Amino acid sequence: NKDVVKPASAGTLKMIADVLTENPGVRIRIVGHTDSDGDDASNLDLSQRRAVAVKNALVTGYGIDAARIETDGKGEKEPVAPNDSATNKALNRRVEFIKR
Repeated sequence: NKDVVKPASAGTLKMIADVLTENPGVRIRIVGHTDSDGDDASNLDLSQRRAVAVKNALVTGYGIDAARIETDGKGEKEPVAPNDSATNKALNRRVEFIKR
């Protein structure tokens, strides 16, 4: 139930920031997801907050123009694995980047 960017994500964020810096015309959409624990409304809110946290990390940490990044949250509606184990639930707690 957290919307904090993990230190382990620093390498991925830097890679995305490098691509955005090298390609100033590229825009992205960041979409947050959750597992199925909790109610739908809370999960939707959490997924949106996760996407915003990643956007903020790119803007403040790497100087990416905020206008180039759109955010969205899907909650638990688009799982990549069944929510039947801790491992699978961890897979569903994610943020995706979509080139626009």
